[in-house]
Amino acid sequence: MSLPVDPERLRREFPELSDDDLAAYVEVTKRILAAGPKDRGRLTREAVEGGRSAQEAAASGGKLSAEQSLWLRYVAAVDKMQRSTVRPR
Repeated sequence: MSLPVDPERLRREFPELSDDDLAAYVEVTKRILAAGPKDRGRLTREAVEGGRSAQEAAASGGKLSAEQSLWLRYVAAVDKMQRSTVRPR
């Protein structure tokens, strides 16, 4: 399955992405795209909400499951990409 944007292009455009960030972004994006159009919105929301919950759990010292860790890394990657595209007015 191909991604909408080549990971190497993302790496060039967002140099602050770590290898771990990019790997999580690729893995979650592939899952979302593989799900089909009807489920993509739900899976995207679940990943973002799961990542935000994992941020809170990690901040309070909670142990994360592998899935929570993936979502946390995915949200970190998305946050880095969004920060890079926001321009002050």
